[in-house]
Amino acid sequence: MSGAPLTASAIVEAVGKGRTSALAVAAVALERIRAYDTIQPQAWISRFADDDILTMARRVDARIGAGEALPLAGVPFAVKDNIDVAGLPTTAACPDFAYVPQGHAHAVERMIAAGAVCIGKTNLDQFATGLNGTRSPFGTPACVFNRTYISGGSSSGSAVVVAAGLVPLALGTDTAGSGRVPAVFNGLIGMKPTKGRWSTAGLVPACRSLDCISVFSHTLEDARLVDEVVAGFDPADAYSRRLENHPATPQRIGVPRLAQRQWCGDGESAFLYDKALEALQSMGAELVEIDLTPLSQAAELLYGGPWVAERTAALAPMLASNPGAIDPTVRGIVEGGLVVSGVAVFEGHYRLAELQREAERLWETVDMLALPTAPTTYRIREMQAAPIALNSLLGLYTNFVNLLDMAALALPAGYRHNGTGFGLTLMGPAWTDHALLEAGQRYLAAAALPPVPPLDLGDRMDTVKLAVVGAHLKDMPLHWQLTSRDARFVVATETAPTYRLYAMADSVPPKPALIHDRQGAAIAVEIYELDMAAFGSFVAEVPPPLAIGTVTLADGSSVKGFVAEPRATDRARDITALGGWRAFIDQHAGA
Repeated sequence: MSGAPLTASAIVEAVGKGRTSALAVAAVALERIRAYDTIQPQAWISRFADDDILTMARRVDARIGAGEALPLAGVPFAVKDNIDVAGLPTTAACPDFAYVPQGHAHAVERMIAAGAVCIGKTNLDQFATGLNGTRSPFGTPACVFNRTYISGGSSSGSAVVVAAGLVPLALGTDTAGSGRVPAVFNGLIGMKPTKGRWSTAGLVPACRSLDCISVFSHTLEDARLVDEVVAGFDPADAYSRRLENHPATPQRIGVPRLAQRQWCGDGESAFLYDKALEALQSMGAELVEIDLTPLSQAAELLYGGPWVAERTAALAPMLASNPGAIDPTVRGIVEGGLVVSGVAVFEGHYRLAELQREAERLWETVDMLALPTAPTTYRIREMQAAPIALNSLLGLYTNFVNLLDMAALALPAGYRHNGTGFGLTLMGPAWTDHALLEAGQRYLAAAALPPVPPLDLGDRMDTVKLAVVGAHLKDMPLHWQLTSRDARFVVATETAPTYRLYAMADSVPPKPALIHDRQGAAIAVEIYELDMAAFGSFVAEVPPPLAIGTVTLADGSSVKGFVAEPRATDRARDITALGGWRAFIDQHAGA
């Protein structure tokens, strides 16, 4: 794989001005796809034959030559395989469900009419039920930056093919976060429009009253291009709405109260979210802490209330005739709707109406929300071991959005040490889609995000960053325990000013104890990176009263590092004022 990802806007400009052709763009896309098929072929479920794709591109060139102005001229795109594309089967990631549609979905039709070239259909959590990407018989797409980790779902394949630079645009769907979670895990923009803004005609429903078609892109300009083409009223879609655009300025931005910020133990997510909020403040925005309770209560209705029965309704024929064809986890979820009563459905709607009123009052105090997209991410094997519990955590900040009729825009907000992406989602009331795009542009300009990590092409190892404070420092007696494990030096830095350092009594060789103390000081440390197996063997050799825990650094980020039990301070000397172990050793040597 080589070459930076192409953007739709750059392709449109180059093709439109004759600097290249749709045919040449398609050929480059096919070359990249063939190369990445050696890495993640499971990102796709089906594709058109190469010759057919090149023929489609030639037709676009002919239209341009005839004088047509095409807003998506020559742009290759992919489509999640629960959205109809004429000429390819629609499977929803269930082979026994597959059918061949007679025509394109409305959104696909509009993109092709605008000059885009459809490459094929992408993988997904079966029947769009999941936020993780592991629920497909066609394989499990993985995060493009670290393939040990989930891609996010349910629009897993769509996120992967854009993030890997195979196509600049991919359509996904978003009922509970499926267009947002995989976007940020893979460093992308994920635009979830207002319900009914984009027609869902030709979409296999998950929850038909909540479903949205979404788009993945590298830039906000590209997302806007798609919105300009696809948005609009469609009389063939019972849930389509007449187009509106409401203004909203990012002057008052709602953020969760500190006590309501859930990170599932992921300190890096907390750190990156704080950095994102700093960027919003640098734009001149006032951050207003809000109570997430009504939003969380609405989210609970999606799977803990009668809306699970809407998923059941979508799969009722297959549940009755061929339940064994459904992924066991998905089947367990949708079967829950079989026992939902009509009374429960109405009670759920009444409760949702009450929560919608509370959400409406929220917009009197803030202009938009800025929430984490997901609290953390997980390794594929972790998700497969606990598919319901961990998937539920991924939806903490996403599940309520469509129930409460909000527009949402997922944005990259940095990367964890393991390469996986973290993201921020801007949310506003219905029809603030353009306002969110404008606010997102300002945020990205202010955030100064780090470069996108390299793609994981098979040579990336799962690693851990470790802070050492004493005898493992460079040129110290136990440093060999790092070098013998091929540990890589990262940086010399300091802890946050919340630690005390003690020279332990009777320790051979001499070693310090790092103790968390709000009245402490910054202590010098060195950061090393080890692969997971080496880290595990290192931890196994750490003797009590020392231990490996989590250490907060001066910049607010967290890494693994040496900590100590309280007994480590017995008869120990407090050397905090020296600022580090090396200074103590130097002082002791000169005494």
